[in-house]
Amino acid sequence: MSKIKFGVIGCGHIGKRHASMVQQNSECELIAVCDVADKATLGLEGIEVPFYQTPEEMLANEPSIEVVCICTPNGYHFQHASLCLDHHKHVLVEKPMALTKSHCEALLFKALNVSKNVFCVMQNRYSPPSIWLKELVNSGQLGDIYQVQVNCYWNRDDRYYFKNGEKHAWKGTQDLDGGTLFTQFSHFVDLLYWIFGDITNIQGKFNNFTHSHSIAFEDSGLVSFDLVNGGMGCLNYSTAVWDSNLESSITVIAQNGSIKVGGQYMNEVDYCHVKDYTFTPLAESNPANDYGHYKGSANNHPFVFENVVDVIKGRKPIATNALEGLKVVDIIERIYALR
Repeated sequence: MSKIKFGVIGCGHIGKRHASMVQQNSECELIAVCDVADKATLGLEGIEVPFYQTPEEMLANEPSIEVVCICTPNGYHFQHASLCLDHHKHVLVEKPMALTKSHCEALLFKALNVSKNVFCVMQNRYSPPSIWLKELVNSGQLGDIYQVQVNCYWNRDDRYYFKNGEKHAWKGTQDLDGGTLFTQFSHFVDLLYWIFGDITNIQGKFNNFTHSHSIAFEDSGLVSFDLVNGGMGCLNYSTAVWDSNLESSITVIAQNGSIKVGGQYMNEVDYCHVKDYTFTPLAESNPANDYGHYKGSANNHPFVFENVVDVIKGRKPIATNALEGLKVVDIIERIYALR
């Protein structure tokens, strides 16, 4: 059986993880990687494929590539995904899909015109507690949803924004980072939308408590809203937590019970008390992505690549499609319109 051929644009932490995931999947083949930095400084040991310094060069010289992983700073996602679609490649875009709804719409339109897929990386959907919560909500066993609370309290201090005393080139900038909800918490906005649907009547308060020297936007926010499907909710988030991540959680108050999925990375069921329902322990979640002095969301990237393969080979539907990636950006954009 032929292998699906991949290229990677951007060879930072996430790009190297994508390259590794491709190499570990028996149905995938890594063809080439690309980054503006010099190869010698990137630490690409074990990735013995052609290296290019521009996407244009990689796409011109490696026509066999079928899927391109977009692992560049947020502000480049639209540009690089659009370029790859122009070359009739499927694209796998790290979160967020882009930094504006209009750019997401342009990518969706272009993908439809060239009959290619835009896969959006929202790996928290694969965590057992997330799957369990969605299935329980969809089953109707909870009855009417009254309240949903999403809490995301993480640490992102100077260890994240500075290296060797120098400010990071793109982290914390408005044009390439875009904001805390885009870079740190879009996975949890995705879970909110995936499980409970769209939101409306948004109100918010924002502040930059500890990052005035390092980021161009808020580090903390309190956002309230109504759920289009019924009920109300809030999203409370901060990267001003001292020293280490505190929690990522979803609490649900419903007609027939209450639930809290918590832990540092929404990886545990902390509470479940539902009428006529007996909770069965779930499979253990994968550990968080470990970047040394800070951690991110669950390491579920292998499931993402399995889905890409399954979709291209016609075995399964896409897990996170371009419209869903667009909706996450749309929700964040509407929240940020209040700043």
